[in-house]
Amino acid sequence: MARELPVRVVQDPSLGFSRLPSATPPPDLVVGFDLWGENGIRARMYGPALPTLPYERQIPLETTPGEVRLLTARLRRLWREEFVGLQPLDAQGRPAPGRPDFPYATLVDLTGEPRQELVGAVSELTKYGAHLLFDVLLGRGGGAIKRFREELVTVLRCERPLRVRFDSDFPIPWPMLCLPPDSGDEPGPAGLFHRFLGHRHLVEHTGSHYAEIGEDQAGPPPAVPSVSLNHDTGIDRRGRTRAAEVAEVLARGGTLTERTTRPQLERALADAGLDEQLMYFWCHGQFQSADPEPPHLVVRLTDQRPIDAYTVQAHRPPRRACVPFRPFVLLNACYAGLPGNADLAYLGRALIETGARGVLGPQIEMPQVFAAEYALEFLTRYLAGEGTAGEIAHAVARHFADELHNPLGFAYALHCGMDARLERADPAEAPS
Repeated sequence: MARELPVRVVQDPSLGFSRLPSATPPPDLVVGFDLWGENGIRARMYGPALPTLPYERQIPLETTPGEVRLLTARLRRLWREEFVGLQPLDAQGRPAPGRPDFPYATLVDLTGEPRQELVGAVSELTKYGAHLLFDVLLGRGGGAIKRFREELVTVLRCERPLRVRFDSDFPIPWPMLCLPPDSGDEPGPAGLFHRFLGHRHLVEHTGSHYAEIGEDQAGPPPAVPSVSLNHDTGIDRRGRTRAAEVAEVLARGGTLTERTTRPQLERALADAGLDEQLMYFWCHGQFQSADPEPPHLVVRLTDQRPIDAYTVQAHRPPRRACVPFRPFVLLNACYAGLPGNADLAYLGRALIETGARGVLGPQIEMPQVFAAEYALEFLTRYLAGEGTAGEIAHAVARHFADELHNPLGFAYALHCGMDARLERADPAEAPS
């Protein structure tokens, strides 16, 4: 008697043609800086935002990878030492009376701080942010490099926010970089903030791993999203930040799972059925050295056991054996936003390689007060499902800069996921 044999398709014989075309538009501009030969760098750019034909431009640069890494680390250190760690002093060299200690680390709203002091501090950030991109990377060489630089400046000066992807082999903090000064810039803080790439445009960083994250054939979105709070309960026991309000926003935004230990996170990662739409980490991040290996980034939850990229890689099953795992991840831990191509084992890159749609995190040692405020702004907007991660990160950075005169929102970097959005199914159509 004839019967139908069970069939399980383990590959994609149609090479993706069985899926509908992606509705996500391509970026307006893609800028790449790749390793070239043994000790060189190749720059390239393409996209419809280019003023002439959108073919790809490619030029070799005269800067070495070692110099770029050195100056990138110096720029991050400058933000920590000259802005976050700035201590105003009086004429006798003592902390200025009537001012809080380290005001730029302890305050979020900086509109009440002395204007001249704030402008001076932000000016230093813009000076070195423009120097790295336009004086070092694109400031040396002949006419071809000069034309490449001029064309890039012209595009990036566009007043309309563009969707810009930096596809780079180097850990460059793109939103923290700046355009050169221009005679049309507004005076004061407004003109300085508008020079930051993170203020002007929607920016995401990608690398060689970007091509590996395709559109999984996921089912319809749930009516109630599944979200998780992975945190160190020892942070801010006295309630000086708004971390408790962030937890309330997460609880209202979906079905909340709370994890406070590494074994809890490991069990979740090992679950082939794990299907979370948003993962939020609120914990400390620091570099850990294990000689002779180079330093690598670790984060710690309440039990203080280190969690790093290898934790994810060791416990997450192969993607073909799991339900589609496509969360957006906010890694609110110091240095967690460093690009995945940095000389360290990057936790965010491991999450992206296992399926995460994108990772957002700070690239510097971020003050806890500001980190909690940033999370509250971003998560409230993202859980509403009304904007993409790129749009929201751009709007939040502008909110802190324009309304509160605080540039620390530019220190958060988005890795992939510019078009990630929290989708909810219509309750009437959701399966029971």
